[in-house]
Amino acid sequence: MKTQVEERFSEFYEKWIYQLEEHVQQLIRVPKAKVSEPEDSDSELQALVSRVTSHYKEYYTVKWAGAHEDVLAFFCPVWLSPLESAYLWVTGWKPSMAFQVIDTLKKSVVPCASMVDMSETQKKRIEELRLKIRLEEEKVEREMERLQVAMADRKMVELARLASRVENGDVVGQVDGLVEVALKGLLGGLEKVMKAADCVRLKTLKGVLEVLRPLQCVDFLAAICMLQIRRRQWGKIRESQK
Repeated sequence: MKTQVEERFSEFYEKWIYQLEEHVQQLIRVPKAKVSEPEDSDSELQALVSRVTSHYKEYYTVKWAGAHEDVLAFFCPVWLSPLESAYLWVTGWKPSMAFQVIDTLKKSVVPCASMVDMSETQKKRIEELRLKIRLEEEKVEREMERLQVAMADRKMVELARLASRVENGDVVGQVDGLVEVALKGLLGGLEKVMKAADCVRLKTLKGVLEVLRPLQCVDFLAAICMLQIRRRQWGKIRESQK
C-alpha cells in the first residue's frame, strides 16, 4: 500500500513525464526549423531552454516538499520501474552522465548536430566543469557512506540489542522512543544528502547550459530528456513482459 507521499508524487510524476515528452518534441523540431529559417533569433531557443529548465526545477521543488514528509519514498521510488531504479544515484540521475552525453553528441554524424562544432574554449570549460562536478559527486558519496555506516554505530547496535532483550511493556516503550529519535536523526541526514545530490544535478545543468550556445543547449537537453523518457518506456515494457 502506498503512503500519501507516494500517492501524490506518483500522480505528479506521471503528469511531469508527459509534459517532458511534449518539451522533447519541441526540442527535436527546433534544430530543423533553425536551419531552414536562419532568421530565427537565439532568443527563441533560449526561451525554449528556459521552459525545459523550469520544468526540471518544478520537479525538484515538489520532490523536496515530499521528501520532507517521507524521505525514504525517494530512496525506494514506487513510481519508477526496476530498470529506472537500477540507474539511480542518490535518488536521481548521476551528474557525470551529462558529460558523457556531450562526449557522445560531439562524435555524432547526424546532420546539423551542433555539438560537433564546439570551440576549443567551450571544450576547455566543459572539462573544467567535469572535474569540479566529479569532486562534488565524491563529496556526496562520502556523506552517503557516512550515513550508511552510522546505522551500525555504537548507539544503534546497543539499541538493537536492547530491543531484542526487553519484555517489560514500559521499558519497551522507552526503547521504541529512543529508536524513533535515532532513526529521525538518520532520516534527516538522508534528506540532506538527497538535497545535496539534487543541487549537484542542478549545478551541472546550469553549468553546461552556460557554456553551450543556444542551439547546442537544445541538442543537449533533447538528448538528456530523451534518455529519461526512453528508459522509462523500456522499463515499462520489461515489466509488462513478466
